[in-house]
Amino acid sequence: MSLLKGKVILDLSHRLPGPLAGKVLADMGAEVIKIEDQKFKDPFIHGLFAEMDPSFPHWYEELNHNKQILRIDFKDPASKDKMQELLSKADGIIMGLPPKVRDFLGVDQKSIESQSRPISHIELFSKKNLTRGMHDLNAMADIGILKLYVDGHDSDIIDPPFLPVAGITFGHKAATDLIAGMLNASETKKSQFIESYLYEASEEILGPFWPKACREKDIKQTLHNGRYPCYSIYRLQDGAYAALAAVEEKFWQRFCESTGLEVQADLRFHFEDKSIFEKVSKVFLKLNSQQVKKLIEENDMCLSLI
Repeated sequence: MSLLKGKVILDLSHRLPGPLAGKVLADMGAEVIKIEDQKFKDPFIHGLFAEMDPSFPHWYEELNHNKQILRIDFKDPASKDKMQELLSKADGIIMGLPPKVRDFLGVDQKSIESQSRPISHIELFSKKNLTRGMHDLNAMADIGILKLYVDGHDSDIIDPPFLPVAGITFGHKAATDLIAGMLNASETKKSQFIESYLYEASEEILGPFWPKACREKDIKQTLHNGRYPCYSIYRLQDGAYAALAAVEEKFWQRFCESTGLEVQADLRFHFEDKSIFEKVSKVFLKLNSQQVKKLIEENDMCLSLI
C-alpha cells in the first residue's frame, strides 16, 4: 500500500511498540527514518536484550527492514544540524528519546513548533498517571484478560501467552494515533503532540473481547479460546497438530464427509461434556501430517496444519 507515500516519519523509538508503529507506517508507503545512537543503537541489537534472548535481533530486523536506519552520535553537536535537516521535512515523529537528549538534538516541543510545517509528534507511555514500570504482561494482567489465559492451568509456573499481545496492540494503536495527529496537523496547520498508552490501548482494543457482562456471568471460554469442538487444535498421529475452524455448517459437513466423522452439524457447538471433542480427536489421531495436507488441498473446510 502507498497510502502514505510522500510522508516522512522520524522513528526515534526502540524495542517493540514504537518500531512496530513505524513498520505499520512504512508498510503503508511512508518514508520512515529510524534514528539511533551510534554507540548504543536499539536495545534489541545491543546490550542486555540482545545478549539474553536470540530472538530480539531477529525481531529488530523484521520491525525495521523497510526503514532507513540512520545512526548518529547523540553527544556530537554536529548531530543537531543533521536532526534539524531531518526535522524540516518530517510529517511525524515517534518519540523515544529522554528529555535531555531531545533538547540537545533540537527535537523538543519548542523546536518542533518552530518549524515552518506542522508535525505530528507521538510519545509512548505505560499508563496515564502511572509512575511505576509496566510491560506487556502487566498490561494484560491489569486489564483483566490474562485471567482468561491462566484459568484452566494447573501448574506452579505458567508460560506467558505465545506473543506479546498487548505490546503488539499498543504499536498498532500508536500508528493509528500518529496518522490521526497528522490529519489534524494538516487541517489546523498546527503541530500535534500526542500521548499513547500501553494500558489504555490494551483496555480499548483487547478489553471488549472479555466484556463486563461476560465477566459478571463468569463466561471465560468462547469460540476463540476452546469452547467448541469445531474450533480447536488437535494432535495428529505423528505428533504434529492441526487447527480446525469449521464454524460454518458447510465446513463442518465437508470435514465430516472427508474424514468419516459422524457428528451432526448442530453438535459441533456441543460443549457441556467433552464427548464431541473426543470424537473429533480420535479422527485426527488416525491421521498424519501428509494425510491432513491432502485433505486441505482437496477440500475447503477451514483446516490448517500447524
